Amino acid sequence: MNSPVGRAVPRVEGYAKVTGGAKYAADVHIPGVVHGYLATSTIARGRITSFDVSRAAAAPGVIAVFSHLDMPRLTVPAAPYPKGFMPLQDTTIHHDGQPIAYVVAETWEQAREAADLVDVRYAVEQPKIALEDAPGEDFLPPPGPEGPYEVKLGDAHAALERAEVKVDHTFTSPVHHHNPIETSATVAVWEGDRLTLHDSTQSINLTQGVVSKALGVPPENIRVLAPYLGGGFGAKAPVWPHTVLTAAVARILGKPVKLVLTRAQMYTASGYRAQFFHRVALGGTRQGKLTALYSFSNQQLSRTEHRIFNTSETSWLLYDIKDLHVRQHGVRLDISTPHFMRSPEGPPLFGLETALDELAHEIGMDPVELRLRNYTDVNPETGGPIGNANLAECARRAAEAFGWAKRDPRPGSMRDGREFIGYGMATEAHTYRSRQANAVVEIGVDGKAVARSATHDIGTGTYTVMTQILAESLGMPMGSVRFDLGDTNFPAAGFSAASVTVPSVSVALDKAARSVREQVIALAVADPRSALHGVPVERVVIENGFLFDNANRDRRDSYEGVMGRHGSPVSATGRHINAPGYTTGVVFVEVRVDPWIGRVRVTRAVTAHDLGRVLNRTTARGQVIGGVNWGIGYALTEHTVIDRRTGRTLNPNLSTYLLPVNADSPTDIEAIFIDEPDPASPNGTKGFGETPITGVPAAIANAVHHAIGRRIRDLPITQDKLL
Repeated sequence: MNSPVGRAVPRVEGYAKVTGGAKYAADVHIPGVVHGYLATSTIARGRITSFDVSRAAAAPGVIAVFSHLDMPRLTVPAAPYPKGFMPLQDTTIHHDGQPIAYVVAETWEQAREAADLVDVRYAVEQPKIALEDAPGEDFLPPPGPEGPYEVKLGDAHAALERAEVKVDHTFTSPVHHHNPIETSATVAVWEGDRLTLHDSTQSINLTQGVVSKALGVPPENIRVLAPYLGGGFGAKAPVWPHTVLTAAVARILGKPVKLVLTRAQMYTASGYRAQFFHRVALGGTRQGKLTALYSFSNQQLSRTEHRIFNTSETSWLLYDIKDLHVRQHGVRLDISTPHFMRSPEGPPLFGLETALDELAHEIGMDPVELRLRNYTDVNPETGGPIGNANLAECARRAAEAFGWAKRDPRPGSMRDGREFIGYGMATEAHTYRSRQANAVVEIGVDGKAVARSATHDIGTGTYTVMTQILAESLGMPMGSVRFDLGDTNFPAAGFSAASVTVPSVSVALDKAARSVREQVIALAVADPRSALHGVPVERVVIENGFLFDNANRDRRDSYEGVMGRHGSPVSATGRHINAPGYTTGVVFVEVRVDPWIGRVRVTRAVTAHDLGRVLNRTTARGQVIGGVNWGIGYALTEHTVIDRRTGRTLNPNLSTYLLPVNADSPTDIEAIFIDEPDPASPNGTKGFGETPITGVPAAIANAVHHAIGRRIRDLPITQDKLL
């Protein structure tokens, strides 16, 4: 049997999605359900001085209106609850869009209309919103789960002074928002002291734990379901207040309550990528050896937390630089909580990879050659390998496929009619952490297998790749196996974020499957009714659902036969904690710049990545296509506009927050995979999903410089910066 792993297997959940069979959180209908809507603050800093809900409570269909005046006291959990406070508990306003009332009505429309009738007065204080509003207020936070926020090796400042050539510039990127197609939704259903939550979340187990602590309910009394997710990108990885509040309100009312956030509410309720200022100073020799790196960054924080989410680890892991100083600062502001957004290395890599391009231009060296001379596979802190071994091969393969050798290095030298053509490239990298995952596999009396794990499919293909793993590990056809997820009644798994799902869950699943496979083999050889009776277990192989004596292929049995005679299911559980990892690659892009109108089009992209063993070429390529397109939005269009006077988001919708669409996407995106198993993983896999965005903004900016000779260090690259 040819292994299903590594092939371009179509999505196993595809039929359910295109026919409407896939039920998302907001699709869940519970008899007697009522609908919630959040009234939110219109100021960014201050306190409530008066609060009147009488008009709202008297509106048609309204069942109840809860505020700080009558909401039960809720415990503020620690991380992964990210806010540091719970709304509807006091009069303090921490940010614009903070929930101040929870309206419940018979319909969603009635609840929304009544929310507009809540009469609130404030004592307003002047907020600080952007980094520019708080000069000198930056600080170095204590180390977080991502590691230290400062790394010093050697003497970067002295090395910069000695460098034969250097570049020293500041690079900036604005606030970005996730914008998953499915907005966050929660349906809370109580049956006595037991709670079922249908939640749009990337972390059902974390949701269970946070709600348990906030409400004082044993976690075993809470079941969280999320079988389908319409995108998350980090927005749904932590547990936000709306989930806790919905569970609390449903308990008070004794009715099932459904809350669906609006698109605009997602901009203040579900995190975002923080504004980022980054000074990068690089030093090197005229021969292209990097000798010094100074990387200093500032980014937004809310006043109630201090975790850094645009992480700069890649600044000291990609290149062999003996003298470096990386320091990441935060600034507390009157804003909602920034959090992880897909590819958090993107902001720091934009600065580093653009600075490298500038250094290459300064010394007259090919940007690819400069990187090849400086790539390293050695962790400068530990001296151990870090997973860059195939990075140079990525650069060579992608450069050849792209046709980089045809590039005339002189800026402005390549044209097609009135358009200038530019080539640019950048290195990509993403780190992922250790997470524990568990899975159970059961083979029934019909000889078919079902596996379960409390993980998620956030649109990346988890259903499919885990089905492939299960079929391979059991030696069954894919039609005989099923993988279920999204239920806290299943064995626990970590959140589906930070590219950790595949390297953790797939190994746990493989362990469980191989264990139950051994049980079936043992049953067969011990059964006098089996053709394999008495065969040494080590001689039994399984292919396509059949068990064979490898020394005599005429002696065979089947899963169906063995399990039918056995008369009861067999099962096994697997557990795995993956090693932390690091996935790298390169991206090459072609842009065309129209100097008459300042338009930039990305017309071609070629990527090459080392993602360990490739489980599914279709889903892996899908990650690349999504990453390249997100990188286009990052570089050219995306920018959350916030009024610095009021803290209010001015473009909280898909009509003015400009995401790239099909017309913005290159028709030619080539994805190259090295496809060599990672020795640090039992099944050779790496976490990959977030890597393909990380270098795209820098590659586009570098291509724009090559096209017209103008260096843009402030994203996005909009027309006003080019004309």
